[in-house]
Amino acid sequence: MSIFLCGACGTSFEEAEDAPQRCPICADERQYVPPSGQVWTTTEKLARTHRNAWRQLEPDLMEIQTVPAFAINQRALLLRTPAGNILWDCIALLDDATKAIVQALGGLSAIAISHPHYYTTMQDWAAAFDAPIYLHAADKEWICRPSDHVRLWDEDALVLSSSVTLVHGGGHFAGGTVLHWTGEDGKGVLLAGDIVQVTPGTDHVSFMWSYPNMLPLSAAEVADVAERLALWPFERIYGAFSHQNVRKDGQAIVARSAKRYIDRLSQ
Repeated sequence: MSIFLCGACGTSFEEAEDAPQRCPICADERQYVPPSGQVWTTTEKLARTHRNAWRQLEPDLMEIQTVPAFAINQRALLLRTPAGNILWDCIALLDDATKAIVQALGGLSAIAISHPHYYTTMQDWAAAFDAPIYLHAADKEWICRPSDHVRLWDEDALVLSSSVTLVHGGGHFAGGTVLHWTGEDGKGVLLAGDIVQVTPGTDHVSFMWSYPNMLPLSAAEVADVAERLALWPFERIYGAFSHQNVRKDGQAIVARSAKRYIDRLSQ
């Protein structure tokens, strides 16, 4: 029996003798099935061919990324707070070295994920560190492998501690979530996943229904995401991929980017 992983998105499925027939995450129009067809691996095989690399982004914020690239190639972020460490978004590989590093840093008090593309092996991370997984209830249909650690929430915001709040942004997925952290300097930090995607120049963000298939949100949906995020002050933004980092003027950049989108979509 093996835990199978989708090679295109990294989603994990319940233990079985054979790989699933299809990956519902990839079959959805926000993702894709590769032209060569669905490819599968297992958690054991992935650990033999890949490793996780670490980079410090701020004194209490670190990124974890699998190398060589696997599936969507997003990064996970480890946020250290006085109330406990939080894993933001998830990556498929959880090897022994990663377990040892996370444990040495104080373990995990919570896992929170922006949207279903990054659920991957959240169940294994939660079991390894006995941590709850906070997912927005609007996306519960996309959970492909059940876990007793999952905690569904459906409010506009969920306070995890005095410095960390999960914010329902919507947009890319109905339950699309961002994490707001007050930051060490009190200016505010947004861990954004794909709910807003930092563009290559790091001076704008994008709002999309499907990134790989280049399908936009409507003007009304973009406005809704922007209005939800406007309630939370933030200076810096950390996106889903390495080097997607906005170091200043984050809130103004989101507002300006939303206006640009709405203006173009309204022409």
